[in-house]
Amino acid sequence: MRHDVSVTRPMISTSSRRWRLASVRAAHALVVSALGAAMVTGCNSSAPPQNAAPAAAPSTPAPPPAAKPSGPRIYVSDETGRDVVVVDPASGEVVGRIEVGKRPRGLRLTKDAKQLMIALSGSPIGGPNVDESKLPPADRAADGIGVVDVASGKSVRKFTSGQDPESFDISPDGKFLYVSNEDAAEMSVLDLESGAITARVKVGEEPEGVTVRPDGKIVYVSCEGDNEVVAIDTASLKVVGRIKTPARPRSIVFTPDSAIGFVASENGGAVSIVDAQKHRLLSSIKIPPTEGTPMPPRPMGTVLSPDGETVYVSFGRARSIGIVDVKTRKLTRVIEDVGGRPWGIGVSPDGRKIYTANGPSGDISIVDVESGKVEKQVKVGGSPWGIAVAHAVPEQTLPQPSAPR
Repeated sequence: MRHDVSVTRPMISTSSRRWRLASVRAAHALVVSALGAAMVTGCNSSAPPQNAAPAAAPSTPAPPPAAKPSGPRIYVSDETGRDVVVVDPASGEVVGRIEVGKRPRGLRLTKDAKQLMIALSGSPIGGPNVDESKLPPADRAADGIGVVDVASGKSVRKFTSGQDPESFDISPDGKFLYVSNEDAAEMSVLDLESGAITARVKVGEEPEGVTVRPDGKIVYVSCEGDNEVVAIDTASLKVVGRIKTPARPRSIVFTPDSAIGFVASENGGAVSIVDAQKHRLLSSIKIPPTEGTPMPPRPMGTVLSPDGETVYVSFGRARSIGIVDVKTRKLTRVIEDVGGRPWGIGVSPDGRKIYTANGPSGDISIVDVESGKVEKQVKVGGSPWGIAVAHAVPEQTLPQPSAPR
């Protein structure tokens, strides 16, 4: 605020009285001027004097704001925590942690890659040879399908899912989720528009892997407890086939033309080839053990290469990855010593890298396909379970990573 003050000049006169009066007025004006200056200084102590020189302009322009992250991202579910961990595969660094809820396992990106969906479960972690009567009670309120907005990196919703969801797949039109409910031995159908469960289909004991055929007409569910894969018509929601497989089928992947399915069976140590139109077993590839490895191969997760020519299979406690040629239906190669029990598996958009979630070692491996070498092992903490791979994310802003819990 600016104060304009006029000073009355003394008048010269032969009359002393008039001179004294002018002097008094001048003194009064000077006092007013001094008080005004004090008020200005008190109200804005940082204001420069009126006659001060202007501040010098900076010699160099200010640096532009940091660019938002871009490029592919790897999303990893931590079964023993509450987070999805976000990894930049180029730098091999954790770039974010997104809290989603209890026991996150299966996860998938929507077709437009704008949302990430995660199966959340309130069931306590058990496992082989565990006395379930001694486990804590399940928290059914924690069950659901969590939704993350990829651009903001924030959890935005949780859908109902049926009891103890483990994994799921999304219909090609993006309207439905097909969810395996392990404790309930059924598959639930979630309408994403209404957010309601519209159907429940009894499938078999311990359903786990869920994959929709690329044409959207059939969904396969692997049932570990019954050693079979169940085929369900997505229009009628009727079971149209049951395919016996080697023990403990875990996951399924289809060829792009919906003709053939590949099923990984953990305890059977095999990858089965299935006629995906007639829902029958064609053959099984028995995975031989490799000398010097800690355990025989335990086929777990499966993923198809972007060109549709190769199936990559994680071999669990054997610490390895198998490579199956789609055309010849043969195991062509094994990449050894990938990490501690690789389970979830993904592939880069260009097909040059494989990513595995290694539960016991709390990390993910980035493997170069051509050389078969592990390029990086990224510590994420907890117990990594599933993997989803996103392409470029130019507008992504993620919560900053914190220490693993």
